[in-house]
Amino acid sequence: MTTFAFSRAAIVPADLAQVLDDESCGALVMFEGRVRDHHDGRQVQRLEYEAYEALGVAEGARILSEAVRRFGVTHARCVHRLGVLALGEVAVWVGVSAPHRAEAFAACRYIIDEVKDRVPIWKKEWYADGDSGWVNCETPGPPPAG
Repeated sequence: MTTFAFSRAAIVPADLAQVLDDESCGALVMFEGRVRDHHDGRQVQRLEYEAYEALGVAEGARILSEAVRRFGVTHARCVHRLGVLALGEVAVWVGVSAPHRAEAFAACRYIIDEVKDRVPIWKKEWYADGDSGWVNCETPGPPPAG
C-alpha cells in the first residue's frame, strides 16, 4: 500500500498504521507532526492548513513512490490535515513498513522532508495576541533543471 491523502477529519494514527501490517516487514516507523504552542517566539493558539488538493495528492503519491523505490521499503503512507487544528492535534502522519529498520527510518524521514518541501500546503498560525499570519509560504521549490 502506497497512498498520500488529505483529511479534514482528525488523524487516528493507529487506524492508519493497520494497512501497513505485513508479516514480511520487521520494521514499522511512524512520524506524527503535531500542532505546537509556539513559533519564532510567539505564542500559537491554533493552525489552519489549506492545499491545492489535486496537485498535492499527485505530488504526495510521487514522493511515496520515490521512497519505496529509493529505500526498498514495502509500504508507505502519508496523510496531511486540512482546516483548523487545535494545539496537540496531529497535522501530518507518515508511516512506513520495511523488512529492516534502517530503510524504514530513512524512508520516513525522506517522505516528511519532501512533503514539507514539495506538496502545495499553506499554514496559517493564529497567535495569542490576536494576530495571525501565513508562514513558510515563501519556500521555493528546487531550481528548474538545465
